[in-house]
Amino acid sequence: MLQIITGAISLGLLWAVMTIGVYITYRILNMADLTVEGSIAMGAAITAKAITSGINPYVATFLALIGGMAAGLITGLLHTKMKIPALLSGILTMIGLYSINLRIMGKANIPLLRMETVYTPFENIGLDRNNAVIAVGFICVLSLITILYWFFGTEIGCAIRATGNNPRMVTAQGINTNTTIIIGLIISNGLVALGGGLIAQNQSFADIQMGTGTIVIGLASVIIGEVLFGKRNFYIRLVSVALGAITYRMIIAFVLKLGMPANDLKLFTAITVAIALALPSIRNYFYPAKMTIKEEE
Repeated sequence: MLQIITGAISLGLLWAVMTIGVYITYRILNMADLTVEGSIAMGAAITAKAITSGINPYVATFLALIGGMAAGLITGLLHTKMKIPALLSGILTMIGLYSINLRIMGKANIPLLRMETVYTPFENIGLDRNNAVIAVGFICVLSLITILYWFFGTEIGCAIRATGNNPRMVTAQGINTNTTIIIGLIISNGLVALGGGLIAQNQSFADIQMGTGTIVIGLASVIIGEVLFGKRNFYIRLVSVALGAITYRMIIAFVLKLGMPANDLKLFTAITVAIALALPSIRNYFYPAKMTIKEEE
């Protein structure tokens, strides 16, 4: 049981990096960006190709971040400059990234068995694989939350947050919303690709199909985190997103332990997201008076 818990925590911390990226577009920019399904695979592809080519794993992981940022830039330009709807822009980039990722890897799958990864130094000091992944994941998540909390408190960060809340007000203040949207998408997909690189090194392979269903997993983690851990301020929201990713992975681990077929995991995730999204409506159905009073206030 302890091994199941530590395994879920280690994987949850890595997916938390991706989930924070999804949170930036879904909650802060108020748009569902399907680019993440291609950028997470791109991060894994770049990392795996670089490591197998003899590049330092830390440098390889950084290159994954840069690749994801480039993918976010493309989506942002399609949406803001070409005036293509945000959802369609993400789909177009995601489709294009499939071929790009194949070009990067040269094949559909790259194994990383017996290759040095970012977890190797921690394993060399005596930690087992799960604890090494937890150490790296915790450092990454804590660093990202701290940096993002600082960044979104700056003038440009506040402008990005305001763009998602009220773009007309932001425009009236003389801020170019196209620029803030592009920056938000660049940061988001950079983090998603970074998560993809870390995940690929943990599972010891990169696969062209590993991005399938990423947006659903990210949304599930975001919603679970907000429901269970709250969203009182921006820092708490970022922490809640990370904890939501860990909680989601623990739920998956336990349902698999209870005998759920692995083929049903995506269906389980879809149902979980649907229930979480419907919670406000369900609460309104059972407590209509309380909701009415809140709305009147």
